[in-house]
Amino acid sequence: MQKLQKKLTANNLFLGSAFSLIALIFLNLLWEIGFNPIHSKTTWMVLKSAILLVPLVGILKKDRYTFQWSSMLIMIFFIEGVVRYYSDVSPSKEFALVQICLTILFFLCSIYYCKKTR
Repeated sequence: MQKLQKKLTANNLFLGSAFSLIALIFLNLLWEIGFNPIHSKTTWMVLKSAILLVPLVGILKKDRYTFQWSSMLIMIFFIEGVVRYYSDVSPSKEFALVQICLTILFFLCSIYYCKKTR
């Protein structure tokens, strides 16, 4: 347990949050543009990636307040991933599972980053 606490530095938590948020943006773009299960053409669902661009600037600036509110915003994407995992078919189901993992990673890194920088 002691080794884990040493590895959970504020910088590592910041990197985990930034990586998972950027990966989630690209995942959503790829998912909706290339593997959209509803329509063969691109839909307006691509705009949900733009929602994730709003906290990206604050996360990259290491603004603690942005970490706080974006950890709650990311739960919308967690819920979407759970719903689409149980309702969609492959390959959309695999995209939903990756989205669930990325949102959990972002949430945990963000809340522990806020705790470390308090």
